[in-house]
Amino acid sequence: MGSFDWDLVTGQMHMDEPALGVFDLRPDEYDNRPETLSARVPPAESLRLDALVSQALKNGSVNYGVYFRIRRRDGSLQWTHTQGFVRRDETGRPLRIVGIVRDAAQELADATARVGLDDERRRTTSVVEATTAALAHARTVTDVIDVMRDSRGPEYLGATSLVMGLLEAGRIHLIAEGPEGSFVPGTRWTRVDEQYPMSEVVRTLAPRFIESPEDFATSYPGLWPNISGLGITSAAYLPLIAQARPIGAIGLLYGDKRGFSSEERNLLVALGSSIAQSLQRAMLYEQEHDLAEGLQQAMLPRRIPGVPGAQLAVRYRSARLGRDIGGDWYDVVPLPGGRVGVAIGDVQGHDTHAAAVMGQLRIVLRAYAAEGHSPATVMARASVFLHELDTDRFATCTYAEADLGTGVLQIVRAGHVDPLVRLPDGSCRRLPVEGGLPLGLSAEFGRLEYPVSTVELDPGHTLLLYTDGLVEQPGTDLDDGMQLLASLVRSGPEELEALADRLCDVVDERAGDDDVALLLLRRNVAEVSQGGGRLRQHVAQNDPEALSSSRHMIRAAVRAWGARERSDEIELAADELITNALMHTDGGAIVTIRALSGPERRLRVEVEDRSSALPRRREAGASGVSGRGLMLVDRLADVWGVESRGSGKCVWCEFVVPERGTGGTGGAG
Repeated sequence: MGSFDWDLVTGQMHMDEPALGVFDLRPDEYDNRPETLSARVPPAESLRLDALVSQALKNGSVNYGVYFRIRRRDGSLQWTHTQGFVRRDETGRPLRIVGIVRDAAQELADATARVGLDDERRRTTSVVEATTAALAHARTVTDVIDVMRDSRGPEYLGATSLVMGLLEAGRIHLIAEGPEGSFVPGTRWTRVDEQYPMSEVVRTLAPRFIESPEDFATSYPGLWPNISGLGITSAAYLPLIAQARPIGAIGLLYGDKRGFSSEERNLLVALGSSIAQSLQRAMLYEQEHDLAEGLQQAMLPRRIPGVPGAQLAVRYRSARLGRDIGGDWYDVVPLPGGRVGVAIGDVQGHDTHAAAVMGQLRIVLRAYAAEGHSPATVMARASVFLHELDTDRFATCTYAEADLGTGVLQIVRAGHVDPLVRLPDGSCRRLPVEGGLPLGLSAEFGRLEYPVSTVELDPGHTLLLYTDGLVEQPGTDLDDGMQLLASLVRSGPEELEALADRLCDVVDERAGDDDVALLLLRRNVAEVSQGGGRLRQHVAQNDPEALSSSRHMIRAAVRAWGARERSDEIELAADELITNALMHTDGGAIVTIRALSGPERRLRVEVEDRSSALPRRREAGASGVSGRGLMLVDRLADVWGVESRGSGKCVWCEFVVPERGTGGTGGAG
């Protein structure tokens, strides 16, 4: 008997030496990770244990106890018992499990020795019931075969091995071969009308009990000479029937048994029925999974384009539990002027419909971004599209537009988890981004104004966008998952592809019940084209955060585009134009700053509004507090003007700036 202490926050499970002895492990073989114990626990037992512990954590239980089997070094199975006590905080959230684990083999052996024939029959029935229970967790055909082997059901029923075949296109495909050396060449695929026991039970839909070697040799003369040396004394072949249709057959081979009692026959037929139901469920699941996975892979980008000035890495990992398919996606959209748009999102649900909606939404969002709309407009239009798609699904999403020359990053978040930023020294921090409602919901409730957060991504900085499957863990809240992810990023490799692989490996080890999409973008300004660029942002009335963000955008662009000598003039003129639009019109403004190439390199600031009334320059009185805006613009800018834009107008001004690399500019590009 030994003890353990399982920290649910860190995932570490500390075990003393006697506890490791129960698992037949040496101290130097254990690294305090529960996953390491999986080598000693058969898959069927592991599923049962995980389900019991998860239930105890969810329903508020203070303790649990269970018998289970472990596999020792020599391959034998040993009964074991564990008792765990759940410790919770004041809110009821589980923090740790402490308990004991002990060798229960002798205990069960003594109990078995005290029972008679009635108990033996009950034990056999229990084996069938336990195998049936384990089969309930099998999701694939391989899982069904593994359960039959690892649960040792055939062994406890006295059989030495099993064979199994599935009916495919009128032929039986052998998927489990039986004992080593028993495979008969030419029997991987057999016709239903051939003289083989599995063919017979599929053809007749009735079990076939072979009670002696003589019966085997007489009934199947073509098969018996090939297996007569295996010591088989009897066999039970059962048709696997689901919904009144045969889907395959299973055979149990015995080496020290002759004949079958009526009770044994009934139990084996019941076992065959359970296996058939599990196999049909697994086959349907695999068909649906293959369809959904193919659909999802077709919807995701086939390749990620190279983007000058950035390194990119993307990953998608399907869940190991649940439907294995969902609506997570990523995308990279090259934009003019050395800019790039990156998106990460998650459509609600885990089925083919979620994957189909994801594909449509990704393409629409990509199209809106490529048309040149601002990040807030891209998100708003995508939300309207999803709402009008007449589906009950919503989606969370983060869209970021990066100018790789300036490092200015404009981010819009629709109900999604906050991104992270990793610095060149390996440190990592959460990037708080003001958000709006998820796509679809914002359109339904008429809240389509998405705030834009503007930050600077310096050379060597890495932006991490991901879906919540990377940070959600059973029994913990989102903040704990975010802290764990940040620590993994800090300790992860520097190389971007290796970092992406490491983060996905952690998801695989954790066996999460949600799929994961991941996108990493690292700025490398040395590779950026020396051409012009453009940044745009919407500023709503009565939104000081948006006004501050637009000033931040202009300041970063001026500095990065090598115009430090005129930065004060440009910022002041832009601020006057924005303020005028907000004060003298009924709506907000769209602010654009762009670099223009030509005989003289210039920076152009544009402020669009929805009013058709043209601005006029007027003299302010000696004590006036307004009226100086356009005078300032006229004095500061080299040229300015007004253009009609649809039902509104655009007021613009331009500044001649030195070429990149000339003295005193301090350009970052």
